[in-house]
Amino acid sequence: MQQEKNSNYPSNAFGRFWMKVPLVVRSVLLGCGVSFIGIGIWTILATSLPGIGSVALMGAILILYWIYFSGKWKPSNTQAFRRFCIRQIKLKRPVWTWGLLAAFLIFLFLNACFILTFRFVEFQPEIFKNLSFINDFPAWQAWSIIIGISMVAGICEEIGFRGYMQTPLERKYGPVVAISITSLMFVVVHLHQAWAGGILVQIFVISFMIGYLAYSTNSLLPGILAHVAFDIINVSYWWSDVIGTFERKPISMTGVDNHFIITVMVFLLSIILFIVAIRKLLKLKKEDSVDLVLRPVMSKSAIMKTQHRH
Repeated sequence: MQQEKNSNYPSNAFGRFWMKVPLVVRSVLLGCGVSFIGIGIWTILATSLPGIGSVALMGAILILYWIYFSGKWKPSNTQAFRRFCIRQIKLKRPVWTWGLLAAFLIFLFLNACFILTFRFVEFQPEIFKNLSFINDFPAWQAWSIIIGISMVAGICEEIGFRGYMQTPLERKYGPVVAISITSLMFVVVHLHQAWAGGILVQIFVISFMIGYLAYSTNSLLPGILAHVAFDIINVSYWWSDVIGTFERKPISMTGVDNHFIITVMVFLLSIILFIVAIRKLLKLKKEDSVDLVLRPVMSKSAIMKTQHRH
């Protein structure tokens, strides 16, 4: 048994040192590192090659990024771990259906959450509009930046946080602890943004919802779609004025109006339906795991029946 354990243990000094680091620290460092690789490349491209050129080149890089971190290419000794962290890529139709519904509900919840926040506390454009410089760009250039930022954030942050950080933690600590740690770190890495200070709770809740979506579908794909979608609105509306700006005043000044009531209804409905969708996904996940356990037994039984007939 000792010999078998040693054969699976890293043979190089760094590998042995790395495996002695606590799992939480390893997962946090690895998740942040994987995420920052993609974001760092995009930052360099966006500053050195502005416009559609940086988006096109980053699109090609994101394809290579996905291929590698999904478990392809060398080194072969990390392929199994990379495939494990990327979760499932091929999903059954019911999982896709409920997963996309949950992703859409996250999108609705986030925007309703922001609107409600600024109906209680006055919206401050001077803090939130940190990308207002793209307002003066031609539409094609502004939208290329919006799409580029949203794609990079959606893909790289989901692979890094909900993939490489959360997945290993799930195996040891369970989903709630793993998602909580990941969401806390997601908040921490956004603290450098001036706008983040007033919406820390909202960032944590959204991260937790995406984390639970990843766990319940065992896939990053629905979460990536949700992340890209709400970042398109974030960049074009909340962080710039490309599609407009938020001009509603707090209810302390206007009173409770129809806009506020409708937003509250959307907020509550989206979170209730999200819980329903997650429960359905967890049920599908449980049924799928039961099928995986029973399939070999059923196959063995079929073989025995065939042999008995002959």
